[in-house]
Amino acid sequence: MDGEYQEVYIRNSRGVQLFTCRWLPFSSPKALVFLCHGYGMECSGFMRECGVRLANAGYAVFGIDYEGHGRSRGARCYIKKFENIVNDCNEFFKSICAEEEYKDKCRFLYGESMGGAVALLLHKKEPTFWNGAVLVAPMCKISEKVKPHPLVINVLTRVEEIIPKWKIVPTKDVIDSAFKDPVKREEIRSNKLIYQDKPRLKTALEMLRTSMSLEHTLHEVRLPFFVLHGEADTVTDPEVSRALYEKASSADKTIKLYPGMWHGLTSGEPDGNVEIVFVDIITWLEKHTSDDNSVIVQPIHTYRNAILKMNTTASPPQTINKQHQQQSPRPVRTQSHMRYFCGLKGRRLQHHSAM
Repeated sequence: MDGEYQEVYIRNSRGVQLFTCRWLPFSSPKALVFLCHGYGMECSGFMRECGVRLANAGYAVFGIDYEGHGRSRGARCYIKKFENIVNDCNEFFKSICAEEEYKDKCRFLYGESMGGAVALLLHKKEPTFWNGAVLVAPMCKISEKVKPHPLVINVLTRVEEIIPKWKIVPTKDVIDSAFKDPVKREEIRSNKLIYQDKPRLKTALEMLRTSMSLEHTLHEVRLPFFVLHGEADTVTDPEVSRALYEKASSADKTIKLYPGMWHGLTSGEPDGNVEIVFVDIITWLEKHTSDDNSVIVQPIHTYRNAILKMNTTASPPQTINKQHQQQSPRPVRTQSHMRYFCGLKGRRLQHHSAM
């Protein structure tokens, strides 16, 4: 199925210019899928294969680069408040859902790594609004193996308002251990839109606090979800996804652990493995949008928000086709949760990052 790719800049409630993009099938979409990328990542390049594959399967796919990420404005990868990311996504995603052609369509969240936390918090914000979520190695718990000592957290919290943007956390390059395919690994390194510097102090603490908060509220997750994880992932412990699956109150929940696969399930595995993963994702979406599934779409009325769509588009619309699926596998999403940005080894606070 052919489709169309579009880019549009918007302004959020704080006046920051944000980049958004969408992959649309030419026919009426089966459902809407909203992308939540990982820390340091971006949508137009890194998540392009996901957008193209889902559009070719008949879904309308929408992405947004968080403030300070990718092609959006703001201090590079500075997260002053994690709530700002969630609110920006909420405003943009709901503005799409309110469009006349999409009002009666099912709405699914798709989150990778830190984007998994964003998706879960969007669900928590309005529990009955979303019809389901696909979560790839979601940041929703800190692995006990890398949880920082409370004393370390206390010390850093004392200085976060003094040096919030300081790139203080040491970085360990884990691209080699996150992405199996060497060609895709180098594509990840060459993507200049991906943040590849040390994380800022306040950013690291915001991610830590978000992970800890989610860890204690996993039982509040009630929407249908599909969580995926590579069993050979040495960047993000699969125990995090297991904890979500076991503790969530969802009546409809699915987990799949992929033997031998690494962290980059959709972007760093050999093509055959990537194909397996996307077939599973699309199969799950099909099941939850089929006519015999009796899906209920919560009504949405005229939605007034703080999102301002700018007159200029980022680039002219482009036609997409199935051939593009085989072209650029995405550079890596950032490693998730604490291990993704902050692992404690002895007395040293160490950042494990693809950046």
